[in-house]
Amino acid sequence: MDNTKELNNIWTSRWNDRYSKEEFAYGEEPNNYLKEQLTKLTVGRILFPAEGEGRNAVYAAKLGWTVSAFDISNEGKLKALKLAEKNNVIIDYKVGELETLDFEREQFDAIALIYAHFPANIKSLYHKTFDRLLKNEGILIFEAFSKKHIDYVTANEKVGGPKDIESLFSIDEIKLDFPNYEIIELAEKEIELSEGIYHNGRGSVIRFIGRKKQLTTKTSV
Repeated sequence: MDNTKELNNIWTSRWNDRYSKEEFAYGEEPNNYLKEQLTKLTVGRILFPAEGEGRNAVYAAKLGWTVSAFDISNEGKLKALKLAEKNNVIIDYKVGELETLDFEREQFDAIALIYAHFPANIKSLYHKTFDRLLKNEGILIFEAFSKKHIDYVTANEKVGGPKDIESLFSIDEIKLDFPNYEIIELAEKEIELSEGIYHNGRGSVIRFIGRKKQLTTKTSV
């Protein structure tokens, strides 16, 4: 077995184990920042990458959004569909790595990256792929742990988040990964988290709201 496949299997097993428990790892309520931002937008089609047990996707569906989601964890999907049924909504939830899924170019009006901490070696590549899936003038909603968070999680493991700095984010990285966006908000903030079992305590996050710009092309005459 090659190293990449072995690492992928370890990663998948980790999340399947976390989501196989009866309790919802990050609770059943949506992320506060996502909740705040979605209420400002006109409903349409939205994608939730690394959606885990579905709390954010289900919330969006309750608001009337047409929701797609994906994760590498089948256990996460099972919990998400259970939560959707409990709330009388439907979500389209796929299991697999992004490059294996059949999302279409400019398919979505919004993409919500909520603690979507992909492995460091692919996170920028994934961000660029998400850009292609988002319509022109579409909105990207992002909240995830900043590089400063390494000090917070070292002091208090209950706040959660990656323990390798390469998997954490900086403002400069977001600017590099999403260069063709109107920045509505881009900030590093200290916040208090209370989300289920694994997000509890003070942490440092990057928050980003961006609108994808229409790229103009010059035509010869």
